[in-house]
Parts: sequence; structure tokens; C-alpha cells
Amino acid sequence: MLKILVTKLLIYKHQIMAGRDNLFLEFPPVSTQEWLDKITIDLKGADFEKKLVWKTNEGFKVKPFYRSEDLKDLPVANALPDRFPYLRGNSKDSNSWFVRQTIHVTDATHANAKAIEILSKGVDSIEFELEDVKVSDAFIKNLLQGIYPTAIELNYSVAPGSETSFLKVLTHYYQESGINKEEIRGSLNYDPIKHILQEGGDPTTFTDVATELIHLSKDFPLFRVICINSDLLNNAGAYIYQELGYALAWGAHYLKQLTEAGLQAEEVVPKFAFRFGVSSNYFMEIAKFRAARLLWSDIVNAYGVNSEGCAKMHIHATTTQYNQTLFDSYVNLLRSQTEAMSATLGGIDSMTVTPFDATYESSNELSERLARNQQLLLKEEAHFDKVVDPAGGSYYIENLTASLAQEAWKLFLDVEDKKGFYENVVNGTIQQAVNEVSNKRHLALAQRKETLLGTNQFPDFKEKSGGRKSTAPHCINRGHIPVLNIQREASDFERTRCNTELSDHTPKVFMLTIGSLSMRLARAQFSCNFLACAGYEVIDNLGFSTVEEGAKAAIESKADIVVLCSSDEEYATYAIPAFNALKEKAIFIVAGNPPCIDELKAAGINYFIHTRSNILDTLNELNEKLGITK
Repeated sequence: MLKILVTKLLIYKHQIMAGRDNLFLEFPPVSTQEWLDKITIDLKGADFEKKLVWKTNEGFKVKPFYRSEDLKDLPVANALPDRFPYLRGNSKDSNSWFVRQTIHVTDATHANAKAIEILSKGVDSIEFELEDVKVSDAFIKNLLQGIYPTAIELNYSVAPGSETSFLKVLTHYYQESGINKEEIRGSLNYDPIKHILQEGGDPTTFTDVATELIHLSKDFPLFRVICINSDLLNNAGAYIYQELGYALAWGAHYLKQLTEAGLQAEEVVPKFAFRFGVSSNYFMEIAKFRAARLLWSDIVNAYGVNSEGCAKMHIHATTTQYNQTLFDSYVNLLRSQTEAMSATLGGIDSMTVTPFDATYESSNELSERLARNQQLLLKEEAHFDKVVDPAGGSYYIENLTASLAQEAWKLFLDVEDKKGFYENVVNGTIQQAVNEVSNKRHLALAQRKETLLGTNQFPDFKEKSGGRKSTAPHCINRGHIPVLNIQREASDFERTRCNTELSDHTPKVFMLTIGSLSMRLARAQFSCNFLACAGYEVIDNLGFSTVEEGAKAAIESKADIVVLCSSDEEYATYAIPAFNALKEKAIFIVAGNPPCIDELKAAGINYFIHTRSNILDTLNELNEKLGITK
């Protein structure tokens, strides 16, 4: 009976599959040109290139659709996971990564207790920040008591200049403990160029220090001692291709210095760890990590490094602080979650999710738990750790990967042609390029060409800072070399809003809505969002029958600012009477950019807000007019 049932099921399955194949045969293949012809018809004469082709900040264009022929000649055609050039990842068994949390150490016993606690809550990678402590044998013993380095990943950041002495103490502890050296995973964050970019100092001992670090850690094959902290560029606002191109040049400089000093590339490359930031450009960030592995393998292969696994790029990712905000800070959780998704789908080795409140205070139990759980959700519920290179073969992402790799490689070659990364840092070229991009992005935010929810668009009208002040990282020039200007994208808006909050009086904004129902409501909503970005109190209204009625209500409300909200056509009728009715008792603003703007300006109306306004400049000008100091 069972045999008959199985036979029937197999026959049924065969019929379904045959029917499916026959179904597809009823639909003839559609060529790319046919798709383009159909799109041209639907656009009704509009320019395809202008309407649907996206020009990225990375310098290349993205089409609205891709097809199988777009994969022709791309590296993915012959790529496999865990095989050179590692486009598709460093592992063929899973997409797992280490969940990292940072502990700032001031007391060894306290840090040890915290480490053991978070290890029981899903963390399997710890970074100890030891810049402010004196390390000794006893200190390390207390710090690592009860922690097994072969089961997790242990990473360390120490004060500049103390790397060698620290590693001597650490390796002595590992040797005395009898732990299997070949299974100890982790890193020491030695990166002197990072300190140049942050503080302007000029290190001259890199080769000697790095050589000794490599020698001290030679018996620990999974412990890395040379880091490339390109997340610093990410936090400074660099475009994605810049972070990637400069990271490659950064690593190539260290590799060149050490091989020229007599070390073999095979012993140097496994000691490298790259630390990338992750921005909110979801698909582009997935492409970045895939392109990074591809390009780095090409670089090290040029040094003859082709032994099994040696050309792999070890990547740690950290969600960026550049787009985090002080106001509406819980939105930071949404930003960092999509960033974490990009990183994991791109195939990283470990990751730190920046706590949502990192912009204004030291992380606490709540924010640290949420940051941990953001990664654990991706692992335990979304199963992102199960599928190797899920983006592999995607027409869109494969083309993004190839295009991004091309632009990053151009930048890498340009840096190499100009005497290499170190020389470009010393003369300030790298810092200038990144700072210029950050300035462009700040301007784009001020003009609302870029959006930060809760900052320059849809702010929480009632929120107050509660005395919170930015604690985000910044650079202080202590030398003669230019430094990166690390300023979060929201910092200018936050400064304006905090100035409003600290003033003796919170400005009140009154919406004088009149005329066309649809236009007055739309413009009132626009104006409320616009002006609430400065922390003003906004009073919306459904509409007034006459200008006089609206002006009277505005005066009675004791508004500091009155915004006339109507249609462009009706402003010629309403604007000047409304302006005169207020008799300079409030700042008068017209919501829009009407054809009669010259006539309105001639009548004394000076303020107009619309989609092309520089919102930040306008708010600062209004603050100054209201007597709110910077």
C-alpha cells in the first residue's frame, strides 16, 4: 500500500513539473529592447536617462533594471565561496560572524565581570579599550580570568606607543596559561595612520614596531596585529568608494613597508585586519564588502601571496555614527539595523553595532542590550548566518559590486600614482578630499537633498534635548598635518535646535491658512515640519475665511512668526494684506515660491520657505532675528 502511495505521489509531482514547464512555454522570452520600448511608451516622451537612471555619489550610473546578460564578463561567473578571489565570501559552510561589544577598561576586575556577563548574553567577541590604564601581568590575569580565548574572539586597543609592551605581556599570559596558540583569535589595533588622521602627528617608527608585533605574535596565526581603520573615514562622511579605495591604499602602504623591510608577504598579510564602517546605503554597502575582498585579493596576489586562505581579507564592520542623531534618537536603531543587515549580507567576519545613544552619552545597560540583540535577531530569527553570499548572482548587486570595485580601484591607482597613501595623508590630500565630501553632504542635508528623519524632516515637535550634548568622536590637531573634520551630519541642525531650547523664550509659529483647501493644508504641513526643525512651537489651523480673521487670531496667539499658507495664485491677493494686517508684530513668511514673489518683496515681505530653501540657513537667520544667539 505504501509503495503504491509513493508511486502515485511521484507521478503527481512529475505532472506538476511538466505542467509548470508547459506554462512557461506559453510566454515567449522578452528582449531587453522590448522592455526599453515599453518603458519609452510609458514615459510618454520623458527622457529615460533623466527619469529612471540613478547617478550615484560613487561616480557611476545605476539602471532601473538589470537582466541576465548584464552578468556577462562579471567576476561572479566563475566565483565560488571560500575560493580566490573571495568575492563570494571567506567561508563555504556558513555566513556566521562574531558579535562584538566594546568595553572601556578602567578597572580590570570590573571589566572582567562585565565581559563574563555579556558573553552569557550572546556576545562572542570583545574589544577591550585599554588606553587609560597601565597594563601588567597581574592586570591581564585579572582582566581575562575565567575567559577562554579559544572559544571567543578577544581584541585590544591600547595607548599609542604601548603596543609592543602590551603584546609582550599578553603573549606571556597566553603562553603561561597553556592555551593552544593556534586557536586564539583576536587582534591588537595597531594603526599609526589612524592617529595621523585624528591628531595630525607623524609616526616614524611604523616598520620597527609592526615588525616586532608580527614577530611577537608569530605563534598565534589567528591573532592580527596590523589594523586599517577605514571606519574613521566613514564616520567623517566619506563616500563609499572613497572608504574602499583609501582602505586598499592604506593596507597596500603597510604591506609595502613591511615587505621592503625584509618580511615575507605570506607572514604579513594574515596579520592584517580591516575595520570598515557601514552607512545606510543598503545595497551599495553589500556591494562594498564583496568588492573589498575581490580587490584586496588582487593586491596581495601581486606579491605572490596565493597560498590557501592567505589572500582573504579579514573584515570587522562597525555601524556608522555619521548619520546618528541626538534628537529622535530611537530612529538610530532603524538606521543601525539596516546597516547591520548590509554588513552581514556582504559577508563580514565580525561586527559592532553602535548603541543608539552613542551620540550623547556613554552606553548604558539598555542601549548595549539593544545593540547586542540587533545582531542576535539577524542570527537567531532572520537566519542571516545560514546562507553563504545570499547576494551572489543578483543582477543588480553583482553590477553594483563591479561598478563600485571599478571606481574604488581608480581611486586606489590615483593614490598610488601620487606616491602612495602615507604621502597623501602627510600632505593632507586624503583629509581634504573626505572633508570636502562631508561639507557637500552637510549642505545636501541643509537643502533637504539628503534626509535624516527627525532632524531635517518630520521632527518630533515636542521633544527636548534634556541637556544632552554631543559626545561623538572628533579630531583635535596636535601636530602639523591636517586632520579629518569629523562632524555628524545632524550636528549643525542639533546646534540650532539646542540654541533655541536654551533661549529664554521658545518662538511660537502660527499657520495662517486660507484659500485653496488642498494647498493650504499641504503648505501648512510643510511649514510645520520646516520650522519645528529649529525647536519652535508650531500652531496649525484648519483655515480662515478672511485675512483679517487670520491675522487677528495670529496676534491673539502672541506668535513670533506667522506663515501664510495658500496657493501660488492666491498669494497675489492674500499676502500683502496679511503682511500689513500684522503690522510687524511678527515675522511674516510666505510658504512657497510664487510667481508674484518680486511684487511681494517690493512690499517688504522678505521670508519665503519652499522645497528649494536652505532650511538650516533660514532657521539660523530666523533665530538671529529673534535674538537667539549661536
